[in-house]
Amino acid sequence: MAKHIVEEANRCLQCKVPLCKKGCPVSTPFNEVVGMLLKGEIKKAGETLFNNNPLSVVCSLVCPHEKQCEGHCVLGRKGNPIQVSSVEHYISDYYLNIVKTDAKIDPNKKVAIIGSGPAGITIATILASKGYDITMFEAHDKIGGVLRYGIPEFRLPKEILERIKKNLVNMGVKIRPNTLIGPVITIDDLFRDGYRAVFIGTGVWKPQRLNIKGESLGHVHYAIDYLKNPEVYNLGNRVCVIGAGNVACDVARTAIRNGSREVTILYRKGIEDAPASKNEIEYAKLDGVVFDFYKAPLEILDNGVKYIQTRKLDDGSWVNIEGSEGIKEADSVIIAISQGPRANIVSNTNGIEINQKGLVITDEFGRTTREGVFASGDVVTGAKTVVEAVRLSKKVAEAIDEYVTRKLNEEAK
Repeated sequence: MAKHIVEEANRCLQCKVPLCKKGCPVSTPFNEVVGMLLKGEIKKAGETLFNNNPLSVVCSLVCPHEKQCEGHCVLGRKGNPIQVSSVEHYISDYYLNIVKTDAKIDPNKKVAIIGSGPAGITIATILASKGYDITMFEAHDKIGGVLRYGIPEFRLPKEILERIKKNLVNMGVKIRPNTLIGPVITIDDLFRDGYRAVFIGTGVWKPQRLNIKGESLGHVHYAIDYLKNPEVYNLGNRVCVIGAGNVACDVARTAIRNGSREVTILYRKGIEDAPASKNEIEYAKLDGVVFDFYKAPLEILDNGVKYIQTRKLDDGSWVNIEGSEGIKEADSVIIAISQGPRANIVSNTNGIEINQKGLVITDEFGRTTREGVFASGDVVTGAKTVVEAVRLSKKVAEAIDEYVTRKLNEEAK
């Protein structure tokens, strides 16, 4: 592996205007990092990556690199782009094992972070490094949010999250697992107990329904629920996954790894309209997943999915083809057509406005309609990439720091 990393690093042209950096949502300075690595300064390289992106070690594994850094590499125009992801992961993984962080906590700067997914981890890391007294509230038993419960082990080893947790604890972050904010402990309670600001990063955990007959049958499951703990499901040999996004691909590949022999992704449009990245579709095919396009589900039956064939019109719209109904036989059906936010917090809190989709309304710096309450990540944008959550959360962390500092200065006068 080390030889491969060095070979890839040596291919870097050290562009004066690095397009890989422009293609990255968080502007990772890959050319600078490569220079450090080749000089034997891997610790400095890791620190640079970590300070720019606290989840660099995760993003190096789960980002759609073909659309971002690697997709912008000039070497890719006439040949193969540098495997930025591999080099970044090697450095970030090394640094996560040696990083030394000291807890320097100011008890007057208490901030509550609700949710320990990508957004929550990013803000906790940034604010803890500035001396904030952070408490992270997590509804599940372990931190990570979508990183732990929404991305399969074969894409993101969970031991990485344990190392991230250890780093947070070393920085002085307090973690309260199995604590659902809203019904029991409210945001009003948090402010009462001395938290200067509250951050909401609860993600999107409410499955989107198909709203067709048969959705409540015993062999039907939702993708976000299945991925939390796939080992407890008995799917049988034949599985039909409805939807063609990255989550659908994750579900299909996970089902195969857990013993299902025939896994089909059923999608109402064509491959060119599938929301999954090209790479994820190819990986799924390599694992044996079959894609069945141009079929819209009409009803879920005891023995599979009743569908109707579709076609695309010249104006770009889609219509069903009359008389083309059929049945896709399956032992289990998994619905993977996106998900939305739960209302645990907003339904128990005054002053936080949401839009028609239930997403929290904020300005560009994550300020909600209630003073002192901030939000970012999927609960604001809907399901997006991990790196997009990091990008937004870096701005929100600065806004929280500015807000708390101003409040403390006002009190000191």
